[in-house]
Amino acid sequence: MKTDSLDVGKTPSESSVHLAQLMLPEHANPLGNVHGGVIMKLADEAGSLAAMRHAGMHAVTVFVESMTFDEPVEVGALLHLNAQVSWVGRSSIEVLVRVDAENPLTGHVVATNSAFFVYVALDKKGRPTLVPRLVCENEKQKELVADGEKRKSARLRIRSDNN
Repeated sequence: MKTDSLDVGKTPSESSVHLAQLMLPEHANPLGNVHGGVIMKLADEAGSLAAMRHAGMHAVTVFVESMTFDEPVEVGALLHLNAQVSWVGRSSIEVLVRVDAENPLTGHVVATNSAFFVYVALDKKGRPTLVPRLVCENEKQKELVADGEKRKSARLRIRSDNN
């Protein structure tokens, strides 16, 4: 008998994604650093891939929560984007994306950005659909899920306040 992946669930490590991209002059802003929009786009791509891996279907961005820019990224840096599912609802998937910049000549790595992205999984007709539950592998992941419930509540409050 086949077991449904919605019943079994998936661990964060099963859907985690690592992307690496060399930052070139074409990615620069007028100050000569990498444009924040370029970093956000790459972070969204990494996050959406993790969401799609978890869901096993397409997922679209519905919310970006507080992307921080802690350090500038210099042109020439190797940008590392690490995405991990941090919370799952019925059809929504929250992904934590952490961004590091590595100097490829020295190996020095600096944490530059982080954000929570929320995606909704879509069925073949483009409608929200159920996703597998999240199976935590350790205490840190359990804390992320618990905090994810709080973030979800805050998002819902913001949404209701705007309507």
